[in-house]
Amino acid sequence: MAIAKGGQANVMKLFFLRRSQLSLQNRVFLTFVALLLFILGCFIVYVNLVVIKPLKEKTVEAKLAAVTKVSQQLDDYVDSQNQMSQRILSSKDVFTILERGYQTDANLERLNQSRRLKDLMFQAIGPRMNIKDMVIYDKAGRKIVSYIGLQGDAASIEGYLKKSLIDGSWSGSGYVLERQGGAVSFIRSINNQNGTVFGYLSILLDNAYLQRITQGVGSGQVYILDQSGQPVVGDIPKEHAELTTPHSVDGVHVDDHGNYVAYARSESTGWTTYLVTPKQDVLGPVNSVKYLSILLITALMLLSFVYIYFSSRSLLLPIRKLRSQIWRISYSNMNLKWDNPTQNNDLILLNEAFQDLMERLQASIEREKIALHEEVKARNSALQAQIAPHFIHNVLYLISIAAQEGKTDVVTDMCKHLSDSLRYIVSSPYVHVTLADELEHTRHYLSLVQQKYEDDLEWEIHADESARNVQLPRLVLQPFVENCIEHAFIHCDPPWRIEITVKQFNGLWAVEIKDNGDGFPPGKIDEIMDNLRKSEAAAVEGGERPASIGNMGIVNSVGRLKLMYQNRLFFNLFNHADGEKGATVQIIGSLTKDFY
Repeated sequence: MAIAKGGQANVMKLFFLRRSQLSLQNRVFLTFVALLLFILGCFIVYVNLVVIKPLKEKTVEAKLAAVTKVSQQLDDYVDSQNQMSQRILSSKDVFTILERGYQTDANLERLNQSRRLKDLMFQAIGPRMNIKDMVIYDKAGRKIVSYIGLQGDAASIEGYLKKSLIDGSWSGSGYVLERQGGAVSFIRSINNQNGTVFGYLSILLDNAYLQRITQGVGSGQVYILDQSGQPVVGDIPKEHAELTTPHSVDGVHVDDHGNYVAYARSESTGWTTYLVTPKQDVLGPVNSVKYLSILLITALMLLSFVYIYFSSRSLLLPIRKLRSQIWRISYSNMNLKWDNPTQNNDLILLNEAFQDLMERLQASIEREKIALHEEVKARNSALQAQIAPHFIHNVLYLISIAAQEGKTDVVTDMCKHLSDSLRYIVSSPYVHVTLADELEHTRHYLSLVQQKYEDDLEWEIHADESARNVQLPRLVLQPFVENCIEHAFIHCDPPWRIEITVKQFNGLWAVEIKDNGDGFPPGKIDEIMDNLRKSEAAAVEGGERPASIGNMGIVNSVGRLKLMYQNRLFFNLFNHADGEKGATVQIIGSLTKDFY
């Protein structure tokens, strides 16, 4: 009885021991899950440190840059008023008029004095006027003359002068910005080199102009406060009434409402510019990246768990079958044997099949690589000089700048030119084209290039209608035009001119490309002509052609033309003589029905 109880205890212990041990599939699954969680954890840390955190910092820095830009524009505006006042003070007539006094009873003389002062103000302001008014006062602060004649608080600054003497807010040197009624005035004394004060000049700043400077910043509201914390333009809403003069020159902080407040204080004016942006507008892109990363990581984890589970199950299935066969062995079937067990082992067969597949796949890839390499070599030999990657990059960069500036017409026009050029470049490169097609492509190219150089580049194309159907290889004119832009205009001042002339006469056609650049350097023309002769000799002997010059290359283009026209083509290039700047390229061909 005791033995029976002991045997039962051992069976129960063995049962629980087996239950507590993990299967091989579960071990493999948990191992892969732990590794996956580690990789995903590293990915989350990477996204937060390398993507989200820099993106947040960049977004905040963009707000600070925007408010700094507005502050700089305000400084430039105030500085322009300072320069305007300097132009008035540079006239000795102002001192003469103010020194004689404005107390005369002669109406005609008073009228002449006012007219002369207004003339001086007109000469200082110029044709463009971005101020509200300009006023000249006497030494007591009484108004003498106004440029426009606005009425109101600008009639006198006596009160401000008395106040400044009492509190010492202004000593009279330099300039001061003071609010007069609903506008801010730029006030400075009219004094000579000896420091003698003859009067005061006040320039009323244009509130509408100041308001326009604060617009167009994007999301958020812009506010401008003076040294005393009063708004320079407009009013501050109640929810932003806590804006105060900061201790530092510029920076970004978060207020009590969660808004991001970027500020920049001007050292010259003492004004502080604030850009208040709601938190959701600042961190919106950051949160989008964060939530998208969390969603992708979660989806990846779920898919990975499912994949690892079924992969481990499939991988261990042959072992389970082997275990099942082992369990079936007993005394009654001891003769149970495996028929060629190496062929029934799924792991070995799978490995052999995979190795065989890899070998066949590798052979197939090698054959495909050889065939593709030969095809690419053949296509590159014909197209290597037809597309200028830096040109396409520059055009796309110019398109992006025009798009940022809102120039939709320019973007549309450039995209059309680029689309037509690319379509022309990649379509049927082995088919001949007409001279009209080449000229149209050249127009697209020059139109795109002109978006970069604008008015600095001038070009004209003159072509006889009779020569439009002349047959040419594709893309033989662009290299000569590109050579002018890339090399001829490097060291000369604009405007740069390119003139293309096409004529047909007496069975001949002629293309002349002329520029006003620096011309070819000494010895360069001889070098190019020598390369042309070597290229022709190599083509006859079946050797390798010399390297091309430029994007497509002058040698390459002339060589393709001579393959088509043989000895019926004449090529010449020369620098202009008699003091004329630039160089000319001439291509003359004979019209025949058979090209080869």
